[in-house]
Amino acid sequence: MKKLLTIIACILLLKTNAQDTDQKFIIITSDGLRWQEVFKGMDSLIGVDKRFNQNDSAGLFKRYWDNDLSVRRKLLMPFFWSTVQSSGQLYGNRRWGNKMDNANPYWFSYPGYSELLTGQVDTLINSNDFPPNPYENVLEHFNKKPNYKNKVAAFASWNAFDRILNERRSGFPVVNAFDDNKIALENPSMKLIHEMVMNGFKPFGSSEILDVFTHYQAFAYLKEKKPKAFYISYGDTDEWAHHGDYKFYLEAIHQFDKWVNEIWNFVQSDPFYKDKTTILITTDHGRGDSKKEDWTSHGQSIPDAHETWSAWMGPKVKPLGEIKAPLQHYQKQLVPTLVRLIGGEFAPAHAVSTPIDLPIRN
Repeated sequence: MKKLLTIIACILLLKTNAQDTDQKFIIITSDGLRWQEVFKGMDSLIGVDKRFNQNDSAGLFKRYWDNDLSVRRKLLMPFFWSTVQSSGQLYGNRRWGNKMDNANPYWFSYPGYSELLTGQVDTLINSNDFPPNPYENVLEHFNKKPNYKNKVAAFASWNAFDRILNERRSGFPVVNAFDDNKIALENPSMKLIHEMVMNGFKPFGSSEILDVFTHYQAFAYLKEKKPKAFYISYGDTDEWAHHGDYKFYLEAIHQFDKWVNEIWNFVQSDPFYKDKTTILITTDHGRGDSKKEDWTSHGQSIPDAHETWSAWMGPKVKPLGEIKAPLQHYQKQLVPTLVRLIGGEFAPAHAVSTPIDLPIRN
């Protein structure tokens, strides 16, 4: 009898290990998306300010305002405040002392993304023009594992991701901005989107494309290539904020929420991903708030720009919704936490942060 029990235990252990190696993850970011809009919805003081509302204050209030905060934030981000709230966990509402911050001292994009994706901070990474990242990122690390090799990819609106993810060294495709990436050119639907990118309106110049193009190329790749480790970086929220266009900023947030919903619905409907995929949703930095006009900016000179947030969904994530306990988390802890949730290991040459003690399902 003891021998039989031992055999059964070994079979169960092997089955568990096999399931662990079959775990997937998706990281999704929206550049410079403030925690204030995520947790509180539209800001009425910005909405009525003629400098920022694009002469459409009435339209903004009609679409996104309600005196009830719980209704208001759901008007802006219906997926977050229905599905994520009921099935995942959300962190960063400072109303409850629930704090998430950059650990890096700069509070802008390249240092923020590097901190997020490498799990550590190097203060020498202090510019958006920084050369290719010397540190191994989590996607690169998983691409070296036999069961993830060639099942890793990243899509981004901003062209700096070639350097942030060090595409030349990393060995997985990073499709961003106006890349002539063969991944985009070989797939018929992605090729059409690429042609639209190259020949269409370029409101952000030569360094960044509209998120609609990033999303649909990434979504086509997700459905057809089935990556096991995947990253999508959206950028419209940051661009419209820098332009001071609060209407477009809110529309970008609303659209981002819709796209995350689309990704989640696909993941939950596809046998390859269903109940085997952990999703981390977050941002690279915060924006100003104590002075309302600073909502357009970030960086060391903006007091609130280190304040961020995160959302989690997946088979191990206990469905607790908005976390209201006072605590302090840092951006550098997110990837170590993600890797622990999928039962994997992220052990690059550099030291990484300790993971968050995220409540999990038994």
